[in-house]
Amino acid sequence: MIKAILIFNNHGKPRLSKFYEHYNEDTEQQIIRETFHLVSKRDENVCNFLEGGLLIGGSDYKLIYRHYATLYFVFCVDSSESELGILDLIQVFVETLDKCFENVCELDLIFHVDKVHHILAEMVMGGMVLETNMNEIIMQVDAQNKMEKSEAGIAGAPARAVSAVKNMNLPEMPKNINIGDISIKVPNLPSFK
Repeated sequence: MIKAILIFNNHGKPRLSKFYEHYNEDTEQQIIRETFHLVSKRDENVCNFLEGGLLIGGSDYKLIYRHYATLYFVFCVDSSESELGILDLIQVFVETLDKCFENVCELDLIFHVDKVHHILAEMVMGGMVLETNMNEIIMQVDAQNKMEKSEAGIAGAPARAVSAVKNMNLPEMPKNINIGDISIKVPNLPSFK
């Protein structure tokens, strides 16, 4: 099972943190710092697996990571997960981000954190791997984007209604509004314009 997914830059600044076990905020920050120190001090030519830090479970857990340009992608997993399977999952995650953001960079993770979390949620939920097929993940992300765009029209309806009322050329402010059997008395309001 995956216990945590962390992404941080070369300076240790977290760009994404997803914990699948509850920790208080201070402990999460300590885990991020400890994980960064464990991973960043390793040479580039050593294997990408190491024992988890003391805060994340010690020898019962493994840190599996990849270093791409300025970012470390770190998965903390228990002994039931395959190291090579998780390395492949990291690769699929990065390639999916690359396709969704067209050449992903650190700024994409900062400014589109909701989309990154959505992509991650398509792959991992509750610490369990759901999907590793990049095309399926991208198809679900595209479907979500289409739905958000269609809902933007609905969400913008109140603003469009207010704008339409403001642009009406009424000779004077209405005193009553009658809709069928319902009569609404309009209070004295300043002019619309």
